[in-house]
Amino acid sequence: MSKRVTVVVAAVVGLVLLAALAVVGVRWWRDRDRTAFEQATSYAPADAARLSWTDWAAVRDRTGADLDATSSGDDVQSFLDKAFDVDLTSTSALVQSAPVLQAHFGFSPANVEWELFSQSTAGAVVILRLPDDDLDAVGDDLEDAGFKRPGTDDGVWIGGDSLLPEIGADLSPELQYVALDADRGLVLTSDRSDYLHDVVDGLGDDHLSDPVKSVVDASGEPLSAAVYDGDNACSALAMSQADADDQATADRLVEEAGTIDPMTAYALSVQPGGHVRAVMAFADGDQAKANAASRAVLAAGPAPGQGGDFSDRFSVASASAEGDLVTLDLVPRSGEYVFSDLASGPVLFATC
Repeated sequence: MSKRVTVVVAAVVGLVLLAALAVVGVRWWRDRDRTAFEQATSYAPADAARLSWTDWAAVRDRTGADLDATSSGDDVQSFLDKAFDVDLTSTSALVQSAPVLQAHFGFSPANVEWELFSQSTAGAVVILRLPDDDLDAVGDDLEDAGFKRPGTDDGVWIGGDSLLPEIGADLSPELQYVALDADRGLVLTSDRSDYLHDVVDGLGDDHLSDPVKSVVDASGEPLSAAVYDGDNACSALAMSQADADDQATADRLVEEAGTIDPMTAYALSVQPGGHVRAVMAFADGDQAKANAASRAVLAAGPAPGQGGDFSDRFSVASASAEGDLVTLDLVPRSGEYVFSDLASGPVLFATC
């Protein structure tokens, strides 16, 4: 090779390395002030209506679990039982599948850093962040399990509904198709290959609406969280899911409480200290101020559609309005599963 060719090759390699470093640098600059929760939700597809978040690293720390990709299925199940007891597993799409995942897929709640489960009327996807050294082996594990390797690094691994029962029992349909993003350390799974391909193509575009971003930001660094866009919150948590008598009781309580406006986004989360935080976004600051007062009243009273009183399950430590957001800080009573109870409707204080 001539000296001139050597210089040209070296220059090209140098440019490629600089370009790669530039991409890494831009990503670091963009993410440097983001929590893991914010980073994860930035990967959600544009059609996401509900996001379910589990910070598995924090959950393992909370329960004192010392696990990795080589831990036994029994150890993983024991960890999940402890996490269930402290109400930290209800948002995960992986719990039932965990022992088989641990044995055959190279990832499970034992080594995943975090999990984001995105759902919409168009499709669903599970997005997982793994340690870099664990992600390296996932492709080999998938191939050994029977998945068809894609022709490109960012392609979709094909499993399908006929493969999963061959691997093991109780695998979620959301594990039929898998994609790997080595640059971001992500594993993505879905029950539809076309939907998964579209999600991979849109990664990093930060599709979420401003109201959803605002309730995510206000949720801090939760161990577990459920996030809804406005339309989904006003249907999934609606009192219309209750029976007629409970709906009549709810109507009376809402009228007595005062102004209730539709939410533009909603997040419920388990905080590091154990409190449950509800964050509601509204059209403007005036609505937020009015709803902070009315929804605090509702959260301290009867719970039609769920039974009993909210005060039997938690106390309202604070209710505040800042900008267009309302935040309720709820302190669970001992032994109560406040987060999982309130993450689906009917929930009176989250009514629209």
